Amino acid sequence: MALVGVLALQGSFNEHIAALRRLEVKGVEIRKPEQLETVASLIIPGGESTTMAKLAEYHNLFPALREFVKMGKPVWGTCAGLIFLANKATGQKIGGQELIGGLDCTVHRNFFGSQIRSFEAEIAVPELASKEGGPEVFRGVFIRAPAILDVGPEVQVLADYLVPSNEENTGSEKKVIVAVRQRNLLATAFHPELTADTRWHSYFLKMATETGEEASSSIVAVGADLNLDQQPKIDLPIFQ
Repeated sequence: MALVGVLALQGSFNEHIAALRRLEVKGVEIRKPEQLETVASLIIPGGESTTMAKLAEYHNLFPALREFVKMGKPVWGTCAGLIFLANKATGQKIGGQELIGGLDCTVHRNFFGSQIRSFEAEIAVPELASKEGGPEVFRGVFIRAPAILDVGPEVQVLADYLVPSNEENTGSEKKVIVAVRQRNLLATAFHPELTADTRWHSYFLKMATETGEEASSSIVAVGADLNLDQQPKIDLPIFQ
């Protein structure tokens, strides 16, 4: 199985690597532009999106990340990672934040409210179930989560969520999109890495086959030693 990179500037990257390990796949932390050359696909985890953007800018990662997307390599963004991949984001802090782009959608940052309004919910995932088996629902963990307000014609909606009428940002009951795919890009507003269900990770890994990236020469088994230059981890709040 090809090596999977996990952007490790801040946030829940360790949880993604652990989920990959349960599937017997090697995940490697990515902190520098040149490290992207060693991986066939990339996961951008949940975290504090503004902090992640500042760290990515500091390490000059944005040009390399945009090129990675343009090359057609599989990229999955969860929560804050979804915001990074969106072409447009609303509800941002003053001054906004830099985005990678590539995903034809508009995302509302922190759509569901503050940390105390975080929640879990069963969401229907017919596409995931058809490809990966298992239940027709997935337990979504939403932590200061964004929501997708609209998508372009090439974006496939994989899951939505019915927002109760008493939730923030709504005047009546409505659906918002919480999982999408557009060619090589996958995005979820929730955190599959915080559950024991690895179907989203398996689904993402199979995207590498579909896009031809399984032919990559970066084949590394779990337990293999990689001599990538590691920087000290930055102890910052985890969630977007």
